[in-house]
Amino acid sequence: MMASIVTEKSRFGNIQETRQGLRVEKKRMEVYIYLTIVAFLAGFIQGLSGFGSVLLSLPLMVLFLDIREAIPLVNLMGVILTVLLIIQLRAHWEWGKIWPLLAGALPGIPVGVYVLKRMDPAHVQVVLGLVLVAYSVYGLLFRLPIGKVSGPWAYFFGFFAGGLGGAISASGPPVIVYTSLQAWTKDQIKVTLQGFFIVSGLLIGIFHAANGLTTDGVIRNFLVSIPTLLTGTWAGSLLYGKFKEEGYRRVMLVLLGALGVFTLVRVL
Repeated sequence: MMASIVTEKSRFGNIQETRQGLRVEKKRMEVYIYLTIVAFLAGFIQGLSGFGSVLLSLPLMVLFLDIREAIPLVNLMGVILTVLLIIQLRAHWEWGKIWPLLAGALPGIPVGVYVLKRMDPAHVQVVLGLVLVAYSVYGLLFRLPIGKVSGPWAYFFGFFAGGLGGAISASGPPVIVYTSLQAWTKDQIKVTLQGFFIVSGLLIGIFHAANGLTTDGVIRNFLVSIPTLLTGTWAGSLLYGKFKEEGYRRVMLVLLGALGVFTLVRVL
């Protein structure tokens, strides 16, 4: 009698464990489905414009992933995207256009960290969102001073980018604004952005790995995302090829405005 009761309890326990295992597997598959969709969108945006993948994908990923997993995952995705685009546009690579931005960003990072310790990050994001929206609207309605903001201005925009990176982990917008003001071809603009992003992305990735944030789960999710990430990049790059110079600049302005609105919505 006792043996029969023990057997029944054991069988019931096995059934419960099986059901629990199925629920975990179902949730994992759901995460993979959401992940591949977000990866495609991130690749498409980056392939089309040369920027925006991180600012788009991170808020979406935290809906189904822990923030500590989402941040290093998004950075890994960003690094592989920039590598792909650099390979595509390597004929237009010019260190002379990239290193002043990087040189300006280095001293800007500790300043941003200093600001972060003494100021609410939400206030910084509100200012950033308003500036992006204002710049976008102005650029779409009026003629921007193309080619008139260059030389030493690269260090200033780089410094501002480093400051934002240190304060709210969003170093891209100042560099995007600066490149949009240059009398460069769309390929030169796009590859210069990738040059800045690859250096910052690699440094961030090293920091994440050194602090144990790049876990096995992050690597597994990254590998799952690669096929649709590549597909999205390919699709975005195809559409990018159909834009002329002026059309590409308008795409940049529209996306900058959208990112500004998105930033404001998140913090207000």
